[in-house]
Amino acid sequence: MRRILLFIAIFLYTLIFGLIAILLMIPIPNGNPLIWCARPWAAMILLTCGVRVRVTRNHRDLGQPAIYITNHQSLFDVLALIRALPGQYRIIAKKELFGIPVFGWALSMAGFIKLDRADRDQARASLGVAAARVRAGRSLVVFAEGTRSPDGRLLPFKKGGFVLAIESGTPVVPISISGSRAVLGRETLDIKRGTIDVVIGAPIATMALTYDDRNTLIAKTRLAIEDGFTPLHARDLLPSAGTPEQLPTIPEPE
Repeated sequence: MRRILLFIAIFLYTLIFGLIAILLMIPIPNGNPLIWCARPWAAMILLTCGVRVRVTRNHRDLGQPAIYITNHQSLFDVLALIRALPGQYRIIAKKELFGIPVFGWALSMAGFIKLDRADRDQARASLGVAAARVRAGRSLVVFAEGTRSPDGRLLPFKKGGFVLAIESGTPVVPISISGSRAVLGRETLDIKRGTIDVVIGAPIATMALTYDDRNTLIAKTRLAIEDGFTPLHARDLLPSAGTPEQLPTIPEPE
């Protein structure tokens, strides 16, 4: 019964705030109203489900666009990020989300970026759109693994977001999300009460990097995300491909 009531509540919150965002984006077409509406939408869902989000910031606001690179454990990751991230940003999201009535319409109107990983040409085009967003001064959120982890451990990171950061000279901000899989795992619809920890790490500069540095940037970002996991959830991590001393280092720009 609790599961049914929660899904009814989530549906109603999504319908109400989605329609409000769509109506606001008609006279305000820059897409910002979606983020305005997303914050109370996320807060209502989290409160109703009995989920708390704890945020730790390891740096001050950059005052410039950033590419937020995060791991992905649960559908609740998006809610946690909405609660944690300041300002305006857009998310690179899988194409299936854009087909959901109201919710998907709002994403499209707000300029969220549709990604079809099964279509390489479309994926390249999406990264081109993302690059244009960054050059226009918009921050982006990228789920580095491309999909939710089935067991909470980090999957291999996709390269697209890192190449985008290098080509645009935009700093990468690693974000560690832990505890969300205990709230709602990939293989279940049973939403549990709990706490999600979001750790926003220190930015990693990319101005001095080239395309050849992409794997090094991935390795450094992965280590930063691993370091941000709280001890309670550290058991969910995959062992790194190497220890910090084994991984290549990125020279700091002068």
